[in-house]
Amino acid sequence: MRLRELPEDWTQAVAIAAHPDDLEYGAASAVARWTSQGKSVSYVLVTSGEAGIDGLRPEECGPLREGEERAGAALVGVEHVEFLGYPDGAVEYGVPLRQGIARAIRRLRPEVVVTLSFDLTWGDEGPVNHADHRAVGLAVVDACRDAANRWFAPELGEPWQGIQHLIVNGAASPSHFVDVTTSLERGIQSLTAHRAYIEGLGNDFDPANFLTESALDAGKAAGCELAVTFRRYAV
Repeated sequence: MRLRELPEDWTQAVAIAAHPDDLEYGAASAVARWTSQGKSVSYVLVTSGEAGIDGLRPEECGPLREGEERAGAALVGVEHVEFLGYPDGAVEYGVPLRQGIARAIRRLRPEVVVTLSFDLTWGDEGPVNHADHRAVGLAVVDACRDAANRWFAPELGEPWQGIQHLIVNGAASPSHFVDVTTSLERGIQSLTAHRAYIEGLGNDFDPANFLTESALDAGKAAGCELAVTFRRYAV
């Protein structure tokens, strides 16, 4: 199926992911394009990533990674970043998680919701996707509908039925793309801001190479120079 360009006739988006740095592995380059158009994008992180660096205790790691996320978000024009406080590495899919995400959606009232792949693996033969990613991604899908249902947890606020696009970055079968030819560099800067996390990986990971190669591959499929791909779901 030919990739279609994601419509951009909207003004407000919320990007929801499990950990600080998750959105920077591709989606942030699209965010940079959108904010340069005057659109408002908010970030909601389900955890603070406190269990993500082997050499740092969680009580040190969490605040450090929150700071890196705020810095990286600012580089792509995102001013609103919030953390829901769920335990890193132990996020469980279920009604409480759906409620937490639905509360954020009702409060922030987006037209577009962005999240990450909840597939079991990255690609057909890639590594197994993190359990937190799978739980959060699926919960975001369900929370979009929950947020619109007046009778789902009415104590969370007035329902929000204005979501036009629910898009999933990193999905195995993308349907849409965003041209990031002019915004990839800001996406690279955003990922590079996660310096402590990248150093904690203990390898020679290069944010510029990773994001550029991914965007070139997506661009070939999309018919432009550089792209980020998404799977769009009807809500």
